[in-house]
Amino acid sequence: MFSRIIVSGLFAGAIGGIIAGALQWYFVQPILLHSELYEAGILSHFDGSINSAHPDLEYIQPIRDGLSLLFSILIYTGYALILIAAMMLREQKSETTITFHQGIIWGVSGFFVVHLAPAISLPPEVPGVAAAELQSRQIWWFATTLLTAGGLWIIAFTEKGSRFIIGAALILAPHIIGAPEPDIFTGPAPTEIGALFASRALGIGFISWAMLGGLSAFFLQKETVRATR
Repeated sequence: MFSRIIVSGLFAGAIGGIIAGALQWYFVQPILLHSELYEAGILSHFDGSINSAHPDLEYIQPIRDGLSLLFSILIYTGYALILIAAMMLREQKSETTITFHQGIIWGVSGFFVVHLAPAISLPPEVPGVAAAELQSRQIWWFATTLLTAGGLWIIAFTEKGSRFIIGAALILAPHIIGAPEPDIFTGPAPTEIGALFASRALGIGFISWAMLGGLSAFFLQKETVRATR
């Protein structure tokens, strides 16, 4: 069992990480590079200056791009290991096999847990914007993902009549409590850049997680068949 999780997770995470890294390089990195010009003071917005929305940027940076791709592969491999472990737990309890298309649904659920639910109260941010203390945001993010995952699991896989109420309560709890917020709002970058960054980060997360879920189910099924021979 353990070897199936590891092998499937490595393959699915590597491919999913490469897909996510490529999408981030093309769609998100230019926004980050643009916002960093404002963070460094090279460009200014709120003093009335007029700047081009399409500045000349150094899009290809081998060291930065390589490290970003490496970390993307590592992160999505970790996600895949968790996702496949949850899939195997469900397969053992239901005595069914999760198909590639069902895996996509699992992946979308993972996106909701890791990206969308926390972003409701703590959206993706460009460099330089005002933010609460890092540790408090990390604690809130981890609590939100755990409660959201638990809420979805209860709604999807329990048969209690009150599962919708309990699941919804767990999902909504961190947002009712509220995410850590800064005391004042500051930030050198235009709000349009921040909005575009948040929307693209969530969009790429959705695509990447959907692919990761399908790939996880595919490789898990292959490893299960191989192990039974």
